[in-house]
Amino acid sequence: MKRFIFLMLLFVSLSIQTQNKQVLYGFAENPQTLLLNPGAETNYKFHIGIPFLSGMSGDVALKNFKLNDLFSEDGIDFNTKIFRLLNKLTPEDHLKINVQIDVLNAGFRVNDKTYISFGFYQELDAIAYWPKDVITLLNEGNAPYLNKSFDLSQLLYKVDFAGILHVGMSRKINQKLTLGGRLKVYSSTLNIETQNNSGTVTTQLGTNNIYTNYLNTIDLNFLSAGLVVNDEYLENPMELIANSFLGGSLGVGLDVGLTYHLSPRLEFTGSIIDFGYINYSKKVQNTTVKGSYTFEGVNFLFDPANPTNYWAALNADFEEKVPRGNNANAYTSWRPTKVNAALKYSFGSERRSKFCYDNTFKEFYSDAIGLQIHTIMRPLRPQYAITGFYEKTFTEKLHAKVTYTVDDYSFHNVGVGISTQIGNVSLFGMVDSLFAFNNLANASSASFQMGLNLIFD
Repeated sequence: MKRFIFLMLLFVSLSIQTQNKQVLYGFAENPQTLLLNPGAETNYKFHIGIPFLSGMSGDVALKNFKLNDLFSEDGIDFNTKIFRLLNKLTPEDHLKINVQIDVLNAGFRVNDKTYISFGFYQELDAIAYWPKDVITLLNEGNAPYLNKSFDLSQLLYKVDFAGILHVGMSRKINQKLTLGGRLKVYSSTLNIETQNNSGTVTTQLGTNNIYTNYLNTIDLNFLSAGLVVNDEYLENPMELIANSFLGGSLGVGLDVGLTYHLSPRLEFTGSIIDFGYINYSKKVQNTTVKGSYTFEGVNFLFDPANPTNYWAALNADFEEKVPRGNNANAYTSWRPTKVNAALKYSFGSERRSKFCYDNTFKEFYSDAIGLQIHTIMRPLRPQYAITGFYEKTFTEKLHAKVTYTVDDYSFHNVGVGISTQIGNVSLFGMVDSLFAFNNLANASSASFQMGLNLIFD
């Protein structure tokens, strides 16, 4: 178990960035943009990603919380900071982690209209919401909150580690329109999540005792696959990685996307990514708690001739009315589907680059501005982000992009990216939440992305 926790921390330490990937989306025809929009345009014969380096990204984000809230040197007592934080956080606040590493990424041109890309990447995706009612009940007790119903549906989290095998096609329909699609096969070796939790805990003034406690229609479902085997927790976390290539619970998904030129200067792109599911059927262990219970306290009667084990009787009554059980039933869970859309207007010096595959030329401009919208489906509700951007083309092989993003975590998220090609070597590097790097403890999120590919024109 210690090695499992260490591996999770290692994943987090690889990189920190926002899953939105707003800097990379639609930028400089990098091969990795095809994973964000399978209908993106390409301008090369084929590409080969350097294994484990062609694309690397990750995500750690905290909504409504910063490390400085607890550890800043401001003379405020630490317990006071904890109390303030507990009162500030809401059931929509959460911790989000995402790490994605390309193991294999390659593609080739079939003809002047069709480009095929394929590969395999590993992804850790996790989100856990703040169960405010549950934390309040455990921290402060029920006496100060008479008649308040503590909502157990706030116990909401999802963690998944999977390997994704994919193949996609981008096809140029005409001079204005390019369409694309990507088929994915998911292989999940670890999943921990809750599904459809419900029920409340309420305390009222009692009739036969001071208080009466009501557990109303409790229905808790804690699901796991790959974490527990034969009642033993996972001991060798490297098995998660080794079995991620079609060795875990399987599922399928689909990406679709397009690029459409409204005019020579105005371009629209859009995509739907990870529309799919996984059927968890291997190494499954689920725990359920269901029922209702009313508790008015224990009325002790002293009878030395006939002693009563009140606690044992109370426990037996509770387990009968609110039974807890374990099962190995397979279950299905949807992937976190993402929706992207962008509108880009190009201007500045007009240039042209030679198409590699038919000796024709493509016109492009030195500058561009635009707007991007990103949505990701999460267990509680969709999350949204809106990004304004500026792109600069210095030469045919050197590009830069600056973004300004507003999302759940920040209203002033500035990112910057550079993409260059030297010979056949294409390299891009991107940093998000730029102004947070001088004080990460005061940031809700921070990021970088990088990739190294071989591109052949």
